[in-house]
Amino acid sequence: MNTPPSPSGGERTDGSSVRIGALVPLTRPGWVEAGRHLLAGLELAVREVNDAGGIVGRPLELVVRDTAADPERAAAAVDELAGLGVAAVVGEYHSVVARAAAARADALGLPFLCSSAVLDALTDKPTQWVARLAPAQSHGWQIYADFLLGAGHSRIAVAAQPSVYWASGARILRDHLAPRGGTVIELDMGALTPTAVCDELVHHRATALLLLVGHPEPAVPIVRSVRRDQRLAEIMMGAPAGQPEFAEWVALLGDQGAGIPFLRYLPERLGPLGARVETALRERLGEAPSFVAFEGYDTVAVLADVLRSSGGDRARTSASWSRVAVEGTRGQIRFSRVPGINVWQWAWPPVQVVDRDPAEPARFRILHAD
Repeated sequence: MNTPPSPSGGERTDGSSVRIGALVPLTRPGWVEAGRHLLAGLELAVREVNDAGGIVGRPLELVVRDTAADPERAAAAVDELAGLGVAAVVGEYHSVVARAAAARADALGLPFLCSSAVLDALTDKPTQWVARLAPAQSHGWQIYADFLLGAGHSRIAVAAQPSVYWASGARILRDHLAPRGGTVIELDMGALTPTAVCDELVHHRATALLLLVGHPEPAVPIVRSVRRDQRLAEIMMGAPAGQPEFAEWVALLGDQGAGIPFLRYLPERLGPLGARVETALRERLGEAPSFVAFEGYDTVAVLADVLRSSGGDRARTSASWSRVAVEGTRGQIRFSRVPGINVWQWAWPPVQVVDRDPAEPARFRILHAD
């Protein structure tokens, strides 16, 4: 079932608004908490654009569709939104879902500004229709691999589920670590229980375990098993995809969820715009905003700037990615063509490796910044 259109910021729906479609995971098995943060950022920015006069006097209207982490559902939503006459599509958190949406948008000639998905191969061939704010997986995960080496880890196990995204992540880690003396041991979570994972870690003498798995299942049971196993008291767990970012992680794991480094895409210090948006997002969410909420805000800030010059014409919008120069919450946003990446790419957002402080799990510690 499709989510009904969700106007944001008091826009009119009589045909005079500039409509943009938003793809967001709002129900399971999608990562609902990430979807809620992404939508909060999108909606806040739409409200501010409209408070400032909209798109050349026309209000911006957000038409939301729940992808529920389903690629087929996302592709169907892109078809529907194109038929509704949206000027562009934005959003999505899950990489495999965003890939399906990008392919459909490219086929339809519909601009798609991807907010959060990082899979390098967002499209199979170069396209003018798609641009992305999140860093490519290869960029962020190589930074994470360097962090592991710097922390003294060279025997690294990855607990991985079957997925294009997880397989890509494991390959990036392996290819980056091998020439530097690192070994990646892959543990198939399609065949292992959390308890069996512990036995494998001992057998392979791994010093680090990376969780390339879904949240909360099986990530939470794996963490609990490892934390209970006296043989693994010294092992470091990591989650490059960012599972510990959200409050649900602490609610489920408490102190056991601390000290697990992950990637997030924020600067060490927010500028004036970022600080103002952080305050507004905190009020809207009732909790500290994740980097995903900032990605949502920046998405609309960029697209609004493009739409003011393109007038909402799809072809003119897609031709404008190369001319973007917008001050976002995390720095100036410009798009370029990056070797090996088939979409217009912001190269690069700030990247941090952070964890939750074991002494105070609600607080984040910056362990490495790029």
